[in-house]
Amino acid sequence: MKKIVFIVEKTKTGYSAYAKGDKYPFGTTGATMKELKANMIEAANTWFEHKGLALVGPGDIVVKIDLSQFFEYYKAIDVTGLSDQLGMNRSLLAQYKSGVKKPSEKQTEKILSGIKALGRELSSLEFA
Repeated sequence: MKKIVFIVEKTKTGYSAYAKGDKYPFGTTGATMKELKANMIEAANTWFEHKGLALVGPGDIVVKIDLSQFFEYYKAIDVTGLSDQLGMNRSLLAQYKSGVKKPSEKQTEKILSGIKALGRELSSLEFA
């Protein structure tokens, strides 16, 4: 089965998500990102069950969130530290965060690759 890409947006009451494209006509909401992810699976499975198709699990869901919303959700990651980690201009990354500027596809990939690399590095650490 193909991955179902959900576009996530911050709302006043939490988060909303909708499946990208015309193939999957469903969406959902959640007060927290954790709740939203569970609701994405539930929304997809309700539709798949109605269509008589195989159900999906967490591995079938891809979450896409814009950069400014990423920083709002992951408050522990700040522009200064991340820009240093990425070797990127702090002011430019701050402008991406605030929405003043929109990163190019190349810049978006650089930022995402750096964040994922940082996540892998952190997940392999142990404290002495």
